[in-house]
Amino acid sequence: MLTLLSAPSNLGLRPPLPGSVPGTAKAPEALREAGLNARLVAKGAIDGGVILPARYVDDDDTRAPGRVRNETAVIEHSRRLAARIADALAAGRAPLVIGGDCSLLIGAGIASARRGDTGLVHIDGHTDFRHPGNSDESASVAGEALAAAIGRHWPAIADIDGLSPYFPAARTAHIGHRPDDEDQQEVRGLLGLVTPAADVIARGASDIAAASAEVAGPGGYWLQLDVDVLDPTVMPAVDSPDPGGLDKAQLTELLRALAPQAIGASITVFDPDLDPDGRFARLLVDVLDDGLSELGTGLAG
Repeated sequence: MLTLLSAPSNLGLRPPLPGSVPGTAKAPEALREAGLNARLVAKGAIDGGVILPARYVDDDDTRAPGRVRNETAVIEHSRRLAARIADALAAGRAPLVIGGDCSLLIGAGIASARRGDTGLVHIDGHTDFRHPGNSDESASVAGEALAAAIGRHWPAIADIDGLSPYFPAARTAHIGHRPDDEDQQEVRGLLGLVTPAADVIARGASDIAAASAEVAGPGGYWLQLDVDVLDPTVMPAVDSPDPGGLDKAQLTELLRALAPQAIGASITVFDPDLDPDGRFARLLVDVLDDGLSELGTGLAG
């Protein structure tokens, strides 16, 4: 059964405009209002409460070189999120972390590294692989989370509590980037499997899910979903919408196939500020309810 964990963080994102704050922190409550928690609780989930982040600060003018945006707050929140994920796992339940921005993958990574024998399936419209080795602009964990998750970032982010890498690169499968992703060649040389969105569309979600699960298994894997994997004609309420993404049915099928062997999952980058009438929250609730209701049910023990 699921434990729902609300993680309303926006700490890893750039401000959309100078002096403004990213809207992803509102996502857990927007999805609750759209019916997600009620629908999953009716199927046996329990509400595990909220992991609140520190205040978002636009620190571009004061941040020292070699540090990411809101670094201290990201690290502290990641440790607290990891502890709550670990509690759910210890109780024999599958944690579903409802975020929030992609920096939540760090907390999931800490918990997974402490658990051991855990792979990663990373579904995202981008590879999120910017890091100090390939960019002079490393600063926002939300665009760098996959790199940090496999140990390719500054140690303050990628080696919290000496646990780097949080996920073995060979047991990490990425799904969903677009043809112009600037880091895709580097990622292909490092990860166990890398699949663009175009291949999901051409080959079918079930085929891609099976191949990805084989790489990330067999001891279970964390499932990270950034909703910008959806095409912007379907889901424009994200900070970086790019054409060429999946439709609602394709993503639902992908999640439904991957969920049973996942130890837990995190949902990120939905921005309610870009969804004033709530229609995209309701669409996302349908996808998550249909796609993740069987999260963790296929794992032994």
